[in-house]
Amino acid sequence: MSSFRMNRREFIGAIGAAAFAAVANTRAAESPSLAPSGMQKRAIPSSGEQLPVIGMGTSGTFDVGATEAERAPLVEVLRLLFDGGGSLIDTAPSYGRAETVIGDLLQQGDWRQRAFLATKISAGGGAGARTQWNGSLARLRSDKVDLLQVHNLVDWRENLAFLRELKQAGQVRYVGVTHYLDHAHDELARIVQAERIDFVQVNYSAATRSAEKWLLPLCKEHGVAVLVNRAFLDGRLFDTVHGREVPAWAAEIDCRSWAQLFLKFVLANPAVTAVIPATSKARHMLDNLGAGVVADAKYQDRIAALVS
Repeated sequence: MSSFRMNRREFIGAIGAAAFAAVANTRAAESPSLAPSGMQKRAIPSSGEQLPVIGMGTSGTFDVGATEAERAPLVEVLRLLFDGGGSLIDTAPSYGRAETVIGDLLQQGDWRQRAFLATKISAGGGAGARTQWNGSLARLRSDKVDLLQVHNLVDWRENLAFLRELKQAGQVRYVGVTHYLDHAHDELARIVQAERIDFVQVNYSAATRSAEKWLLPLCKEHGVAVLVNRAFLDGRLFDTVHGREVPAWAAEIDCRSWAQLFLKFVLANPAVTAVIPATSKARHMLDNLGAGVVADAKYQDRIAALVS
């Protein structure tokens, strides 16, 4: 959206066009990154493993073809993610060609060992789920993934049993369930209470706070990691603040853009493990990484008031 791009451009102007160009034009994997340092990590409760708080989604953004022109910007996005201290990449077989592109680029950059790779099962249980899983492995060019999730609660009981089977076999390190709409929060909460899972992925933003009421506290209580999708509400949060300056008090929490404010709102909740905004642009990834030093929870209501 045009408002989204303008806000991001303002941020890039603030850090200096020359500095950004040095990063965006870099092609050598060993080159230094100008992405922010000091990325905070949070523990995955079921294991204690530390996960960087800024990850990356791939819905829409990595559904591209095989040409160099289409993929070169995504190479820079991945380079910035890794060099900026991130590792989490979330994808799904239903995201068009995203799994294929991720698999190809991770191999091309020799980055697989640096990635915390998450994908999903959205087929019905049984043979359909097994076929989809085998296809994901082939597209991702990997014999295992770090996190496998039941996508949008599709046939979740049978599929969760399948995920646990894969975990027992060593093909999956963690299992979880996902959804992206408020109406699913009650069902997600019931699963957290009744099942042993490692992750929940859920929608949460400064303008959509339903998860705060019950689901996020339950996840914290039961030791379930939380990944947050739709932190920008599919870009609509940027429309809400279009034409407005970032408030002066944002400097108190080291925010220089609206994106950083919105991400820090999410990460200020102690139940959240990581947030996964999708992007296909290096300048947006650089911006997102700037939110990796997390704000104090006392700023949440102030940020939410900006989009109310």
